[in-house]
Amino acid sequence: MMKKSGPILIDLEGEGAAKETPASAPPVPDPDPGLPEPRAMEMAARIAAKKPSKLSRWFWSFALSLVGFMASVAAWNWVTDLLNRNPVLGLIATALFAGFLLVLAIITIRELAAFARLRRVDHIHSAAEAAIAHQDLAEAKAVVSDLKRLFRARSEMRWYLDRMEEREAQVFDADGLIHLAEAELLLPLDEAAKREVEAATRQVATVTAVVPLALADVATALTANIRMIRRVADIYGGRSGALGAWRLTRAVMTHLVATGAVAVGDDLIGSVAGGTALSRISRRFGEGVVNGALTARVGVAAMEVCRPLPFTRGKRPSVTNLIKRALTGLFGTS
Repeated sequence: MMKKSGPILIDLEGEGAAKETPASAPPVPDPDPGLPEPRAMEMAARIAAKKPSKLSRWFWSFALSLVGFMASVAAWNWVTDLLNRNPVLGLIATALFAGFLLVLAIITIRELAAFARLRRVDHIHSAAEAAIAHQDLAEAKAVVSDLKRLFRARSEMRWYLDRMEEREAQVFDADGLIHLAEAELLLPLDEAAKREVEAATRQVATVTAVVPLALADVATALTANIRMIRRVADIYGGRSGALGAWRLTRAVMTHLVATGAVAVGDDLIGSVAGGTALSRISRRFGEGVVNGALTARVGVAAMEVCRPLPFTRGKRPSVTNLIKRALTGLFGTS
């Protein structure tokens, strides 16, 4: 008869096993959260900067043309059929259709005028750079003349224009004349543009921090940046329509993506929130500060693109200062 074996006891000997206890075990290190990722702004920038392919452009061109043609034929048949059945109702439908076409024509004219204003601002900007490079007083005078015509219709600029006309006769070099025009006409507009950038920065940071809905921060970042760029262009005299605003947004975002400016460094966040301290408290708050910082960077790029004159004596706005002014007190920063 075989003997039953009993339980086996394995004695683990060793100094480490005897001394190691849960109380004496080293704590699990916290993962370093690092800098929060600017997911919303990166996605918004890539959406705005993405250039459609030729195939997609052809597709949408034919699709819109086909839909417009079908709608026009359907509307024409509907109006003529209504005229045959009931002349009074047919006349009313004809009047409504004519009003719609009139409004559509006005919108088209306004969009074309907006593109013309943007091209005019671009021309002044390029001519100013050429005048400074060539040191040509005649070119500088032509730039100043175009700049005054750009602002002449604006009542809030009359005092600055009068002051400019009083002082420009005392300047006899191209650099001095461009600098004078910048100081007298553009520095007041720079302050208004900075306020728009700060407002957009604050909005994007707040929505990113407090709204937990998926893609809500991306939509807010995209719409806030488009609106900010449009208002900055309006301040500098390049008022744009819907298509013009999208063109400006694409130009600004393409420049930022191409130069790698849609990124965050420790110095940028450190000046606002003390490095990664805020992201340790709340990841959403950290992302809010980051997205707000990148919105301010987009705003500075928009000022450079929309400004009729390049920054010379007028100091280029500091992104860090804009962030501080926009977010001071919002997340307990100072």
